[in-house]
Amino acid sequence: MVPLLVALLFLCLGAEAVDRSNFKTCEQSSFCKRQRELKPGQSPYRALLDTLELSDSRITLQLINDNNKVRLLLELYRLHGNMTRVKINELKPLKPRYEVPDVLITDPPTEPMTLVAQDENGLVLSLGVDEQRVIVSARPFRLDIVEGPTVLLSLNSRGLLTFEHLRLRKDTISHKITSTVGSMWDSIKSDEQAVKEEEDKPGMWEETFKTHSDSKPNGPSSISLDFSFPGVDHVYGIPEHADTLKLRNTDGGDPYRLYNLDVFQYELHNLMALYGAVPVIISHNTERTMGIFWLNAAETWVDISSSTAGKTVFGKMMDFVQGSSEVPQTDVRWISESGIIDVFVLLGPTPNDVFAQYASLTGTQAFPSLSTLGYHQCRWNYNDKEDVKTVDEGFDKHDIPCDFIWLDIEHTDGKRYFTWDPHKFAQPKEMLQGLMDKKRKMVAIVDPHIKVDSGYNINNEIRSKSFYVKTKDGADYEGWCWPGNSGYPDFTNPEMRAWWASKFAYDQYEGSMENLFIWNDMNEPSVFNGPEVTMHKDALHGSWEHRDVHNIYGLYVQKATSEGLIQRSGGVERPFVLTRAFFAGSQRYGAVWTGDNAAEWGHLKISIPMCLSLGLVGISFCGADVGGFFKHPSTELLVRWYQAGAYQPFFRAHAHLDTPRREPWLFGPDNTALIREAVRQRYALLPFWYQLFYNAYRTGQPVMRALWVEYPKEPATFVIEDEYLLGKDLLVHPVTDEGAKGVTAYLPGKGEIWYDVHTFQKHKGAQNLYIPVTMSSIPVFQRGGSIISRKNRVRRSSTCMENDPYTLYVALSPQGTAEGEIYIDDFHTFNFEKEKQFIHRHLHFSDNTLSSNLLALITASVLSGKDKPVFWYRKYQF
Repeated sequence: MVPLLVALLFLCLGAEAVDRSNFKTCEQSSFCKRQRELKPGQSPYRALLDTLELSDSRITLQLINDNNKVRLLLELYRLHGNMTRVKINELKPLKPRYEVPDVLITDPPTEPMTLVAQDENGLVLSLGVDEQRVIVSARPFRLDIVEGPTVLLSLNSRGLLTFEHLRLRKDTISHKITSTVGSMWDSIKSDEQAVKEEEDKPGMWEETFKTHSDSKPNGPSSISLDFSFPGVDHVYGIPEHADTLKLRNTDGGDPYRLYNLDVFQYELHNLMALYGAVPVIISHNTERTMGIFWLNAAETWVDISSSTAGKTVFGKMMDFVQGSSEVPQTDVRWISESGIIDVFVLLGPTPNDVFAQYASLTGTQAFPSLSTLGYHQCRWNYNDKEDVKTVDEGFDKHDIPCDFIWLDIEHTDGKRYFTWDPHKFAQPKEMLQGLMDKKRKMVAIVDPHIKVDSGYNINNEIRSKSFYVKTKDGADYEGWCWPGNSGYPDFTNPEMRAWWASKFAYDQYEGSMENLFIWNDMNEPSVFNGPEVTMHKDALHGSWEHRDVHNIYGLYVQKATSEGLIQRSGGVERPFVLTRAFFAGSQRYGAVWTGDNAAEWGHLKISIPMCLSLGLVGISFCGADVGGFFKHPSTELLVRWYQAGAYQPFFRAHAHLDTPRREPWLFGPDNTALIREAVRQRYALLPFWYQLFYNAYRTGQPVMRALWVEYPKEPATFVIEDEYLLGKDLLVHPVTDEGAKGVTAYLPGKGEIWYDVHTFQKHKGAQNLYIPVTMSSIPVFQRGGSIISRKNRVRRSSTCMENDPYTLYVALSPQGTAEGEIYIDDFHTFNFEKEKQFIHRHLHFSDNTLSSNLLALITASVLSGKDKPVFWYRKYQF
């Protein structure tokens, strides 16, 4: 029966595109529908100013809904680093509401606020910097953050604050209330806030989607709050969506959805939810960059409305010509199914300030080992040990560098993770040793659904420890995934995570070695026979429903896996874990990719804004499956994808089980040569990539950047999504159109110079430059005034190149100077952090002289046992 069901699943998955009927629209999501029925207008919430309490770390203030008399507690914090935190919860909830743990790296340090003024209409608080004030208006409740005369941000200015209070179901109040609950209910109705009964609406207490029922034992619990950005016409973020970099106006359509889902062959330019969710929006104009971090792990919808969204280009031009006084404004409304309102306002004012502020809350990108920045070869699936050996030898035969070969689910013993197929991979250590001898590594998949099989020790241990997610009735939750009937470990349980991490020890994961790393797929979680191909919302993680924790589940899987890889080496080696599902803070644990894309030109194009969006919210280690996972690419598309992938942070080729083999030497010698050159360009730039990731780890700045990040006052950069910067010094414009004979790249920066890295020809900034292209072209430019390090001796893997000389490429500014950095450590351990064993130097070129100075202290043993680095430099002359 199991093989039959899986076969039927494959037939279902053979469709050409996503089946939208498997996934909810806002209209089909009862809480989203209820919230959206509320239109902007007078808010029913009023601030009770006589309840104000001010301490050194926060202020508290009660709010009351004049319609139902339910009181809320507003907490306001001024945080170190120019941030403000706003929390809103029920004053006396029937039971605790979920507050997201484990995302913030620490309890954010606070700074004191002072009360500047107060009367019957509201109060004014000082934020202590640059004339920043918080103005709280009482009736209706509204909160404005201002700087001098300028309003930076408003909360509830459109009156869309909604907080569905926990309540007892009407048909149970009279005969099912115990004395304890009865006393609680009486308490809630006291203090002049007798709750007025509200009319029940469809979906409040039970909801059905297709054949699935959601019991909703806690009833309605959704929350909503609107934010307004005066003077702003561009907002970004809230990945993951296969859509434009600049977020679109959602009036008249569905909001953006944040709900981690296994979406088969996702559509492009669609606001549907995908595999990951980071609830962060960044606003930008020429004067200021700000951010909103909505800390909530439940299903969330985000509406965006712009005052200029409906205007044509001609209309906007007429406004400019006629001197229209209309100020643009973007309004953002967050709607979540459960939890509390916990919002961090990142006040910038620069893009890098916002990145630093967000990083101070959720951490920075994990610093990867150098080898993980090389090329990864993957397929579902390499057949056996001999197949792996043949592929490995193919890279050497065709002189194409490669660092990792990957194994998908077929390498296991019947989809039992932490095992090997006893026939196809009978001697995994021998296979791994063969790769290690060539200084290569392997990644194997370990998914978080566990085959229900009494002969499988992993399943038996989880069951005996009661570590599985439970149904609403307390039984182990089971659903269908690749192994057939599967259990789902409760990764929200720290004891479960510790146990999972222990399974990666070399004496627990039989056949593993130090050059085996891990890939967590299907961790949304994916449940083939579940609602929307995921877990039932009324499943239980301890005392919390799955609806409360859904979007953080994948983060916990990657976190536990990463910790396991660290522990197996005694805390010495840096881990590598790729995840498909993610949340705010996932950057601390490894890499992500854009999921199951297709071999189509549109998917190649969309990989750029998708990764740019992730970089803006802290996740720099991003890439897309080179060549497309589904379907079979033309040779032109495959070559162009390798050329683009070589200049994206995570560089992996991957393909579906049913596609023809597509190792890079299978498309004729001419195409092999083109792919070889693209991969070699990647390896030559590994020192530069490594330095960028070190800076991302230190500062939170993205590795792959939208142009406006470095040129925030150039409106021409605000919507560009077909080119990008690596750091601030390389500009890349991949060729992403079929049959292209040329591309037009925008070179930013008035008064700046950009050098073609292939021809060294110089071009002025602040212009659109047409570039003729052939199949060998990868348009890349180096900024004048920069120094970039390379290694021009390209070998079979990054490890083979560690002791080779560096070449410094000096691109002079119009003033004849240049600056840069170089970072060197042992490339794979935590010694750079624990023992401070690294070299980090600032490079400076002027008067035809290259000099350097320390950016940080070093330990001399960093180069122990190795040759000291050799440096050459080449100069681009102005």
